[in-house]
Amino acid sequence: MRKLILWDLDGTLIDTLEDLGTAVNHALALRGWPLHEVPDYRRMVGHGVRNLVLQALPPEHQADDTAVDAALNDFKEYYSAHIDVHTRPYPGMQQLLADLDKAGIKMAVTSNKFQEGTDHLIREFFPEIAFVAILGNRPGYPLKPSPEIVEEVLAAAGIDRADALLVGDSPTDMRTAANGGIDALAVAWGYRSAEDLAGHCIVHSVDELRAALLP
Repeated sequence: MRKLILWDLDGTLIDTLEDLGTAVNHALALRGWPLHEVPDYRRMVGHGVRNLVLQALPPEHQADDTAVDAALNDFKEYYSAHIDVHTRPYPGMQQLLADLDKAGIKMAVTSNKFQEGTDHLIREFFPEIAFVAILGNRPGYPLKPSPEIVEEVLAAAGIDRADALLVGDSPTDMRTAANGGIDALAVAWGYRSAEDLAGHCIVHSVDELRAALLP
């Protein structure tokens, strides 16, 4: 049984897609730019909010840093005020984390979401879990798939990398684990397709994930 689980957030623990997409569309609408359907944002999330907004902009504006930064500021303002309108944990995840915590397994959150948003959602949906670290996108720290976030969690937990496992929904998460020298499990319910996750160990339900983590 693993001693430490590193959780991705968006697409793994919680479904944030509609609130993210709505907030980006708000920033686009302010400028009269074309909007995207919410499902289209599945391919854009996971690399930090600036990259999310950048990908959503019309191509002719993507090289304009001033335009990107202005749209990003409008996105953040709207998203911070509407971060949990539709966002919810995936069914069964709250109970699974509670059971893992009760079993004495250490856990951390490793996300590319900006730190304030990560903190807010973890406090709201997993307030009873004693995470050893809750790490989002912070100034001066690289995004996943840099292994730096893995090293930071291992140091905070005092756990050997052989006893750690990262659970995520994207190739970025899988590369983060590989770069950090730890094992990984991919969840099938997130924002990437089975084809994107081909070649990785995939779980298709929370029950299957539970069986893998609490044998």
